[in-house]
Amino acid sequence: MTDSVFDPDLLSRCISCGFCLPACPTYAATGDEASSPRGRITLMRALQDGDLDPYDPTLQEQSSQCLGCRACEPVCPAGVEYGQLLEQWRDHQWKGRRQPLLARALMLAAGMRHVFRPLGLLRRAAGGGRLVDKAPAAPVSLMLGCFERVLFPGVSRAARALVPGSAVPAGQGCCGALHAHNGDTAAGERLARRLGDDLPGTIVTTSGGCAAHLSSVLGPDRVRELSAHLADRGATGELRVDGRRARVALQDSCHLRNGLGVRQQPRELLGQVADYVELPSAATCCGAAGTYALLRPRESRRILDAKVREIEAAGVDYVAAVNPGCLRQLRTGLRRARSRVKAVHLAELLAEAARNEPR
Repeated sequence: MTDSVFDPDLLSRCISCGFCLPACPTYAATGDEASSPRGRITLMRALQDGDLDPYDPTLQEQSSQCLGCRACEPVCPAGVEYGQLLEQWRDHQWKGRRQPLLARALMLAAGMRHVFRPLGLLRRAAGGGRLVDKAPAAPVSLMLGCFERVLFPGVSRAARALVPGSAVPAGQGCCGALHAHNGDTAAGERLARRLGDDLPGTIVTTSGGCAAHLSSVLGPDRVRELSAHLADRGATGELRVDGRRARVALQDSCHLRNGLGVRQQPRELLGQVADYVELPSAATCCGAAGTYALLRPRESRRILDAKVREIEAAGVDYVAAVNPGCLRQLRTGLRRARSRVKAVHLAELLAEAARNEPR
């Protein structure tokens, strides 16, 4: 038997019932049992028991091919926490030089808070400096996101408008989700705790993936994704296109929906400001999956192209994203298809609607 790779309690929960198979995007695409959660857990057990060489090519391939979308978790009657198992698997498979070079470079970049701060300021992302002495006892802090503040600075500006009075410390760093999903959970947890120290009170984030990771480390009471935070207050105003109420669809964040169970809140908010249209595959992965679109572009594009065809058929004006990776993925696909549909972050749509509210 090899050294323990997985938490035995987590690994033993799977009863091999197969309920996960229809929910798994890679199994749907390949029909290969090894490309399903049940098949991958069988491989994990073989690794744990020493029945497979630790660096067997099948282990390396399947740990990489998995999207990590966690769609198998909500349908599992045994409560298997597959996301944690995948992180433990990649911690083992992606050690040292076996870690994808691009993933390693992205993690290194994400950890450079001294670089992201000036870039965020240059791109005019929301940045409020330090908390003042009169900050409330239980303040709300807005998480900027490492890559989001550079690629999509308008998202944090919109979020700050929707959450007035929130603190936005400009020196905040990465939450560690990128690291946890790419073979370095120790660094992922360390960065999450550091961010928790930097951001007092309730942390509001515009990234579903970051919300799920932070919640797992800091606890769900400290972290709220934007739509969950706004749900009780509701949205105001209206989105209009060509003199009519806009038609808007949503692409779920996999980790937000499957990891935290947040799915109704963004739909309700969009329905308050526009005509909401449910996409048949809104709950399934768009192929972004963190670094997946960069590490496995062929498989990612196959998933994305089907998603874009569905969006086009729905006749919507906008498709809303609740995660920066999904936003980048959707914009890439829609631009490639020369679609008139615009991919926009939920925060920007809600902020635009609020600006249209009659005074």
